[in-house]
Parts: sequence; structure tokens; C-alpha cells
Amino acid sequence: MNYLDTFIFTMELIGTIAFASSGAMLAIQKEMDLFGVGVLGVTTSVGGGMIRDLILGIIPPLMFQKPVYTLAAVTTSVLLFFIIYIKHNIKNNKITEVYNKIMLVFDTIGLGIFTVTGINTAKNAGYDQIFLLVFVGVITGVGGGLLRDIMAQEKPYILTRHIYACASVTGAAVCVYLDSFADELVSMAAGVAVVVFIRFLATRYRWNLPKITKHQEHNDEHKRG
Repeated sequence: MNYLDTFIFTMELIGTIAFASSGAMLAIQKEMDLFGVGVLGVTTSVGGGMIRDLILGIIPPLMFQKPVYTLAAVTTSVLLFFIIYIKHNIKNNKITEVYNKIMLVFDTIGLGIFTVTGINTAKNAGYDQIFLLVFVGVITGVGGGLLRDIMAQEKPYILTRHIYACASVTGAAVCVYLDSFADELVSMAAGVAVVVFIRFLATRYRWNLPKITKHQEHNDEHKRG
């Protein structure tokens, strides 16, 4: 295993742990049992990669070829469950505060890492079309979180708040562009940095894409009346 393979493996493992933590935290917040926490943690961490592999024709998906990531997700989810379970006497508002911070940090790290590793997987499979590389990068980054929210009966985070998928698209585009003339490690690191930077700025300054709210519709009807 050369330095690049080691770097990619390390990033994927960090991303797996990060996404598993965000999925487990949402499951705990939804008062799911231990099994539910594990399922949501695993789904969040490997779900996007499984969708990517099906698109690229990688059968069976890498989550089954390299079970180390699934095992890492299960272990992370179970450990987090028992940590919170032991600390169940913490006040609810404190748990909510911790939950929000963990979700932000881990979700952002996982999004950045899986966006660029998704691109790397597509290239290793023999694909070089720019749109495809960006698309599978974004799918790898947001797919697990999308499945997580659907399974938890939440409005998908990527469709509602804080420039989420757009950050992944931008990071993927930067990674693909730099890869045409820069070292692969540099392009991947830059892609992750862009995603993380945009996500934290969007959260810090409450950036959101425009949307039509019920309040706006009510005001428009009132004006027409």
C-alpha cells in the first residue's frame, strides 16, 4: 500500500466514523433502540457509496468487498449509543446542544471526505467524464445522509438547510479541476477543504438558498386581496 492508498484509506475511515456518528446521533435523538441506532449509523456512512457503486456497475458494492468500513460504522454507532445511554441523566437541552454540534462537525467532515473519495472510486473504475465524476462524488457525499433522513422521517437536510449539496458540488468540481494538472493527493485535500469551508461559512452566517415559505404565500394572497 503506497502513501496515496494509505491517505485515501485513512480519509475513508475518518469519513465513515464521522457519518456513522451523525446517523447514530439522529437515531438517538429520535429515541430509536440499539438496533435502530446501528442501522442508521451504517446507512449514513455507507449508503452513499452503495448508490455510487450501483451507478458505476461495481458489483457487489465496496461495502461488501471491504467490510472494514461497515464494521467501523457499527462499532462507532454502538459506542456512541452506550456513551449517551450511560449519560442519560444529562438535561435534555444539553443533549440537544451537543447533538447539534456533533451533527454539524461530523456531517461536514463526512461530506467533504466522501465527495472526493467518490470521485477517486469512479476514476479507479475507468471513468473520466467530468459530469459523471462530479455527480458520483456528490451522490457519495449526500446519499447516506439522504437515506438517513428518510428513514428517520425527517425532511431531507440536503434539500432545506445551509448550502449542503451545493458545497459538495463545489468541492467535487474543484477536485476534478485540480486533478487535471495537480497531484491527486493535493486535489483531494483541496476538495475536502472547499466543502468544509463552505459548510462552516454557511452555518456561521446562516446562508440558505431562496425558498417560498407559507408566510410569503399568505402575504402574497393578502396583497392580491
